[in-house]
Amino acid sequence: MYSRALKLMRQYHRLNQKELSKLIDISPSYVSELENGRKDPSLDILTRYSSEFGIPLSSILFFAERSSGDRIEGARAFVADKTLKMLEWIAEESEVNDESHQKRALTP
Repeated sequence: MYSRALKLMRQYHRLNQKELSKLIDISPSYVSELENGRKDPSLDILTRYSSEFGIPLSSILFFAERSSGDRIEGARAFVADKTLKMLEWIAEESEVNDESHQKRALTP
């Protein structure tokens, strides 16, 4: 779930992968690998995201995936997934509203 959370942080701040890579001093391809779940972020990388976006590291760590079968871990994973889905919905709605606003601004 890190991949979804990291991508949403970037999108919320309206940055592309290249812009973010410069801000946190990693390559754009590494940002892509993180966001696509091909690489797991190190604690150092998560700390860079935390510092850049002003989000407590503990909040980012909340989205860590675990395969534990206990109920508490299952509940945490459920809440994390629902939180990410809500944030993805907000990001999509924001994009739709931005596009609609731009179209209205261009209409004479």
